[in-house]
Amino acid sequence: MKTFFFYDLETSGLNARSDRVMQFAGQRTDMELNLVGEPVNILVKMTEDALPSPGAIMVTKITPQETLRDGVLEAEFARFITEEVFVPNTIAVGYNTVRFDDEFMRALLWRNFYDPYEWEWKDGRSRWDILDVVRLTRALRPEGINWPFREDGAPTNRLELITKLNGVTHEHAHDALSDVYATIAVARLIREKQPELFDFLLKMRDKKEIKKIVNLENKKPFVYASGRYSNEFNKTTVAFPLTSGRNGNVLVYDLRYNINDVDMEKTFPIVKELCFNKCPAVAPMGVLEKEDGWNKIGLTREIVEGNLQDLLAHPEFAEKMRSEMENRPEFPPAVEPEAALYDGFLSDTDRVKVAAVRNADANKLADFHPDFHDPRLPELLLHYKGRNFPQSLSESESAKWEEYRKARLERLAPKFLKELSEIYEKDEYIGEELKLYFESLWTFL
Repeated sequence: MKTFFFYDLETSGLNARSDRVMQFAGQRTDMELNLVGEPVNILVKMTEDALPSPGAIMVTKITPQETLRDGVLEAEFARFITEEVFVPNTIAVGYNTVRFDDEFMRALLWRNFYDPYEWEWKDGRSRWDILDVVRLTRALRPEGINWPFREDGAPTNRLELITKLNGVTHEHAHDALSDVYATIAVARLIREKQPELFDFLLKMRDKKEIKKIVNLENKKPFVYASGRYSNEFNKTTVAFPLTSGRNGNVLVYDLRYNINDVDMEKTFPIVKELCFNKCPAVAPMGVLEKEDGWNKIGLTREIVEGNLQDLLAHPEFAEKMRSEMENRPEFPPAVEPEAALYDGFLSDTDRVKVAAVRNADANKLADFHPDFHDPRLPELLLHYKGRNFPQSLSESESAKWEEYRKARLERLAPKFLKELSEIYEKDEYIGEELKLYFESLWTFL
């Protein structure tokens, strides 16, 4: 039977390709959102080649020293989540996990010689995101739920504010396990108040379901909620499939705007990429015909139809957007193999060797020198051994590992020290802990 696994991460920074997971927490539920089994709450040791963002530590209050004292190695953590957490028929879900936490999970699995994708699709697995469910619910079916606003009157969907206004206990915001239970509570609230919309958006985990609404073969306007859109109308608009994007995705046009008024140098987010594998919150136009839907998102049928006709009168615009997207780099160049996750898929031959790496203990790794075809893997293996099994390194490998570690820390140090000086007076304890941690790493360089 399918289950949800609600999870949340606390990380050492915001960049999934270079920062580290420090805390992982989660709770399994059945499809009716009843708790199943015990919660998971794990600290992951900071690696010796990384420096945390002092600003991130100010938010989470998790110091590197805590992770070293109470945490597990990354390699142990990767094995645990693949074998015990993201088991077959699991729907991995959280609050903004698709765009943040899931990226960290992929990067961590890649660093530790696991397939970075199988946990989210293979053997009945999938993923979902409650944040986009919240956005579309607030925009179209807000009844029965109290919605928060910022001090300036703008709407906000911060998890801790939604829970507070709706009488949900959420004592420790930005603690991973507390945020997990808050997310489950918000999911229950939406399922109770708007069950039809909840069940509909749950189906949007499936690319085939999304393509019934958004496709280039039968182009039709559709309702779309995205964090890229304006807060004024609860991040929701009517969009139109414009042209093909990268990786089989689609560029969509925001029909809130007339093409004749668009600054061609500033088309984003009027034109943005809809990614089929990110569970987008989309719905057919019919949802606007009920419960004053048009008025709720600040549009009329006449505006949308007029803007669509003007858009279709400029077929060259779609080609211009497609060409620009193709020439726009998706990621900055990788400076290390850990950051080169998206530079290509592994061959079947390398997959076998990668599996052998992650299944080897320190003794086997010491004498294991696979002939990889992928140029990223030899250096990645050296770093994997250095972070998790330093005793497996030969003398020459130890020298290479220390050379890499020194260069990386020297690259990260200026930004770390600048941030540290900025937060030191706000929290002397955190500041002092980070200072001591930095000095402990620097001593051995």
